[in-house]
Amino acid sequence: MSEQPRPPKPLYSNVSPAVPSPCISVCRLDERRVCTGCMRHVEHIREWRSADDERRRQICREADALRASTPQA
Repeated sequence: MSEQPRPPKPLYSNVSPAVPSPCISVCRLDERRVCTGCMRHVEHIREWRSADDERRRQICREADALRASTPQA
């Protein structure tokens, strides 16, 4: 019996135009598990898909604060 393959999942399941993703396609985690591109912690990256707009704004604020406190190489 041959099963039909599942259609691929959408890349973003909860895209909100109100809060664009801070991802800049430089996806590398440092030793703290923070992306060096968008400065989000890996757990925040995972949470993004299911987060509401207010939580997304909070994640962006936390990433901005981390970016401001991180010395530039």
